[in-house]
Amino acid sequence: MYKALTIAGSDSGGGAGIQADLKTFAALKVYGTCAITAVTAQNTVGVEGIFELPAEFVGRQIDAVLKDIGADAAKTGMLSSVAIIEVVAAKVQEYGVKKLVVDPVMVAKSGDYLLAKEARRVLKEKLLPLALVITPNLDEAGTLTGRNIDSEEGMVEAAKALHDLGVPYVLVKGGHLSGAATDILYDGREIRRFTAPRLDNRHTHGTGCTLSAAITAFLARGLAVAEAVAAAKEYIQLAIGRALGVGRGCGPVHHLASYYSWGE
Repeated sequence: MYKALTIAGSDSGGGAGIQADLKTFAALKVYGTCAITAVTAQNTVGVEGIFELPAEFVGRQIDAVLKDIGADAAKTGMLSSVAIIEVVAAKVQEYGVKKLVVDPVMVAKSGDYLLAKEARRVLKEKLLPLALVITPNLDEAGTLTGRNIDSEEGMVEAAKALHDLGVPYVLVKGGHLSGAATDILYDGREIRRFTAPRLDNRHTHGTGCTLSAAITAFLARGLAVAEAVAAAKEYIQLAIGRALGVGRGCGPVHHLASYYSWGE
């Protein structure tokens, strides 16, 4: 049985965070475990509140999972404080987690900030160098590199700058650009482009969490990084194409779209 661990925040609306990750793992036939970093009061319209868990207890959750169940791959999502990032980095090193996907979650789809400003430096210095893959969107890549990214050329330059921080594989997501949805993967030698048609659907809540969770699941199943990204891209396209019209705002994607269509 393949196993994957997600270390992230809880989304009470069920579309992103821990909930999206566990749904994705299950859809891709991977047993999912979790360590919750924060609890959010959140829906499709916005984030109404955040309750951060003590860093020590985040570490205890990771301990409980990894010393018993283990993980073939792991991912991080919302890590809201310096203390939590430091604990997660320490546990990744302690347990020798090699297949780590870091989704540097900073801002929710609604525009609400999820990562304290002072924590961004610690994320770059302590966690990114432990990752196998990082999956920033344009805003996150821009924040991490101090660049304004508004083109594919800018995505490539940002990917190279992030690779220089010690990250073997950098996937810069181009979903916020116009035209086809193109993501750039850089491994220090080769630039790979993963392009898919842009879907006319406003229900895209949780796409970043879901894509990084899918990459994690495919890595847990033994795929190479580029293969995992390609398979994850196909998975998220289907999830967006059959997104659920839940809520009054930006609704969630359909994580189980391959199993049933909405309304069946």
